[in-house]
Amino acid sequence: MRILVTGAAGFIGSALLRRLLIDATIAEIVAIDLAETPLGLSDPRLRWISGTLDAAMLARLGEPAFALVFHLASVPGARAEADPGLGRRVNLDASLDLLQWLAQARHRPRVVHASSIAVYGTFTEPVVSARTEPRPTTTYGAHKRMVEIALADHTRRGKLSGVSLRLPGIVARPRPVSGFGSAFMSELLHALAAGEPYVCPVSAVATCWWLSQKAVVDHLVLAGAAEICGPLQLPALHLSIAEVAEGLAQLFGAGRARLVSYAPDERIEAVFGRYPALDARAATALGFDHDGSVAALISYALAAG
Repeated sequence: MRILVTGAAGFIGSALLRRLLIDATIAEIVAIDLAETPLGLSDPRLRWISGTLDAAMLARLGEPAFALVFHLASVPGARAEADPGLGRRVNLDASLDLLQWLAQARHRPRVVHASSIAVYGTFTEPVVSARTEPRPTTTYGAHKRMVEIALADHTRRGKLSGVSLRLPGIVARPRPVSGFGSAFMSELLHALAAGEPYVCPVSAVATCWWLSQKAVVDHLVLAGAAEICGPLQLPALHLSIAEVAEGLAQLFGAGRARLVSYAPDERIEAVFGRYPALDARAATALGFDHDGSVAALISYALAAG
């Protein structure tokens, strides 16, 4: 089996590659990223291509011949909002070019698209599920939703078999965490684990959906093998900042929770700190699951970051 991974040097992409390379049945993985090959990723089955994912690169690759594609390449939300032109080129145009190129294949490639909970926009319902109507309120969320629709249309036409995974906040991204409006989720974990004071830009009662790098890689691999198509809301732990801080205190000592002080930024909390309950039963029935507990989430997250 030949696999294509875009955004392969990123926080999620590099972890996914390491997982995939364990599988001896995979004949070749073509990895695309602006960056060079990450340290520790060396395998004769891995072909690394450094450069911009665009129509010109795809033309150089020739006829698509991949059984499975993981499309992870993107510009983070805060950066896309600050530079909408860049966001469009990477998050929308490159994605549409990729899907159109893949649709020319003689077979029907399986495409796993890393979408985002940003497609929902401002939450107005007490419970959110994949059935919740998307109403994106950011450039990033709008572009992710557009790609979901394009992938669904290629799937309807029988050219691709596509699933869009709506990813929540993934932790703990390595320091310095930049370009992500939800950066405070990772920074909180790093600071308290290291015994450092941390000024949190959302309140103690702010709620988020949390998922570790390990769990999201599990989800990507499962989605690649599953038959489900269309958007899928992944399970995640629904936790307040105070609950995560208490979990860190239980692991590292009671004094760690006192290292957090709060200076809520209404703009950040309105977008990233008011997540309602999450109904992911449809995904859970297919074998997808969250980290299980606050302690497990923290342990997996810190091992990744």
